Amino acid sequence: MASFCDHIIIPSSTVAYNFTHGNDQIWCFVLMLDVEPQYSGARIEGDVVTLDFVKKMMEDFKNQKFLHKRYAFQIVLQTREILQSLPSLVDIHVPNGKRFTVCGDVHGQFYDLLNIFELNGLPSEENPYLFNGDFVDRGSFSLEVILTLFAFKCLSPSAIYLARGNHESKSMNKIYGFEGEVRSKLNDTFVELFAEVFCFLPLAHVINEKVFVVHGGLFSVDGVKLSDIRSINRFCEPPEEGLMCEILWSDPQPLPGRGPSKRGVGLSFGPDVTEQFLQENNLDLVVRSHEVKDEGYEIEHDGKLITVFSAPNYCDQMGNKGAFIRFEAPDLKPNIVTFSAVSHPDVKPMAYANNFLRMFS
Repeated sequence: MASFCDHIIIPSSTVAYNFTHGNDQIWCFVLMLDVEPQYSGARIEGDVVTLDFVKKMMEDFKNQKFLHKRYAFQIVLQTREILQSLPSLVDIHVPNGKRFTVCGDVHGQFYDLLNIFELNGLPSEENPYLFNGDFVDRGSFSLEVILTLFAFKCLSPSAIYLARGNHESKSMNKIYGFEGEVRSKLNDTFVELFAEVFCFLPLAHVINEKVFVVHGGLFSVDGVKLSDIRSINRFCEPPEEGLMCEILWSDPQPLPGRGPSKRGVGLSFGPDVTEQFLQENNLDLVVRSHEVKDEGYEIEHDGKLITVFSAPNYCDQMGNKGAFIRFEAPDLKPNIVTFSAVSHPDVKPMAYANNFLRMFS
């Protein structure tokens, strides 16, 4: 995969950064804009993202202020370096007596993300989170969401885990708003940079060898092992078929067996498919997201599969609750917390979306 850094245009005033891409050492030159004296927003002193910076940045975002491009570059590029070293399936260890929180789709609803942190605490080593894809698109505060999640990843990589969703892709971002939002709030260079970093996001996580967490769902073939998922070369735009596609797009169905997807991509899979996958991989539970649910969650497949969705009143019109799941080791019994939407500034969902779609939103 060609790196964003391989084709970035280098202006005369730049700072050189030494990055590793794959196994090759490359020099990646990043535009580091001078910070104007009148800029009063959050600042990164040196190279280290601090908790004080993240808190200040979130407060600025809450007040509809932008982050300087210099610091946005630092956050996204540092996150890129963290993500590229991870496997496609990440193992998470939660010590006995400690808790772990899984959130579903956030979809650019920044003020609801702040509410999650109010209800459940900020991400930290003692309070780790997994956000299970679809951070962006639909909602019109997607840039604020992704920079906040990436900043926490820079602050403490083991305090927050991030999985790819079907909306972390060029084709979806072009249609559903994120590309237009980034272009409006930052510039075209960031559009390409985010597209590359999204290709570095892991595809799935396993918590304590018991809970399999994936954005979409399971597979069109039997016998898929965790080792097969680990070996997926994810550094690309999502394909239209195969394991990676199904991870991002599939949905459960109540009837046994498999059926066509209502989305036209991926498939629908029944409780027998879930049971077989869990048995063959010595797992207890599948957690996935990808679908809005009235209560913010739904338990299906004889209790072996939970859908969690964390964008309440989705697109300002669905009236659904949001939810997140707390697991506590060692038993990892799911404790589901639901919440309602909070108010946000009068910026409509899909405000930056494709003009044709905006007509119908």
